Amino acid sequence: MSEALWALGRGAGTVTLVLMTISVLLGVLTRSGRPALGLPRFAVARVHRDAGLLVVAMLTIHVVSLFLDPYAQLHLVDVVVPFLARYSPFWQGLGTVGLDLLLAVVVTSLLRRRIGLRTWRGVHWATYALWPVAVAHGLGNGTDAFTTWFLAVTGICVLSVVAALTWRVQTGFVEHRRHRVEPLAPRVPERAR
Repeated sequence: MSEALWALGRGAGTVTLVLMTISVLLGVLTRSGRPALGLPRFAVARVHRDAGLLVVAMLTIHVVSLFLDPYAQLHLVDVVVPFLARYSPFWQGLGTVGLDLLLAVVVTSLLRRRIGLRTWRGVHWATYALWPVAVAHGLGNGTDAFTTWFLAVTGICVLSVVAALTWRVQTGFVEHRRHRVEPLAPRVPERAR
């Protein structure tokens, strides 16, 4: 049974990284104010949110299966407090930091109407820190970290997010249509009419 738990934990961790990458990509696309992938903005936002919910589900499977696996030897404190684990405290601690950040995003998303948009958005921006922390955790703590398939998956995830963020920070990028500057027609003074 423990081998099944170990495999489930590793697989769920990899799927979590892929889903987290999709969520980050869709979050960047949603903020662009433009339709993406042939979908209107609200549909992209919905898929972004649903991908985020799947991240929570897969991360739960990842943590619980490794917690129950006697080989992984996780303790409750390892899941809650970063950098205290017996095995690989730094890399496992990054996973705990990622879990804590994700919990903050989930809780504030559930309380969004009560805490206000500004507070929610501030915490939600933590996902830009969460994603690289998760990548580093997978590379540093994952038993498959240096296999060809995992490096390929991680490389695709990293290149995708870097490309999206590069597109997002371009000087010509304007988030909302109402802020875009349209070329002005020559203005004719009132007296000349």
